[in-house]
Amino acid sequence: MSVADIKKSVDQKMQRSIEAFKADLAKIRTGRAHTGLLDHIQVDYYGSNVPISQVANMTLVDARTIGVQPWEKKMVAVIEKAIRESDLGLNPATQGDLIRVPMPALTEERRRELTKVVKSEGETAKVAVRNLRRDANDQLKKLVKDKEISEDDERRASDEVQKFTDKFVAEIDKLVQTKESEIMTV
Repeated sequence: MSVADIKKSVDQKMQRSIEAFKADLAKIRTGRAHTGLLDHIQVDYYGSNVPISQVANMTLVDARTIGVQPWEKKMVAVIEKAIRESDLGLNPATQGDLIRVPMPALTEERRRELTKVVKSEGETAKVAVRNLRRDANDQLKKLVKDKEISEDDERRASDEVQKFTDKFVAEIDKLVQTKESEIMTV
């Protein structure tokens, strides 16, 4: 494996870590409605568990309400039950074949808990990025040991890997800060 391959690989892996972190952040409720909030909720559909998005159309009715329109009328009760039993603390209401999911306002205490969760997720993402840096540096040291590159090349490549790490850690910090301000905004 060449130095360029190592740098390209670490950049891609760090980018994937950021994407995974963004997906984790999207699942954290901020008080505003967004359809991605219900993505992880599974419902029983003819004997198999599928995400709600595969059996219903989800739209934003307004800033604090998600509308869920099942494609089959018999799924209304199943979807409503799944949303109610999820860990999101939501209380859906059915109007005909439309399920309205209002977002309750977050209490101050709940907001603080959520910011702690966001910080914790951010730290986990930073650890993942730093582990990728360590792996890349180990690969570079192995190349030096195998005499495929010089120590100067290894040092230069390590500096570049560190720049990638700094860039992605800064991006994680920015995402955490943005999410915290979203949560704390009443």
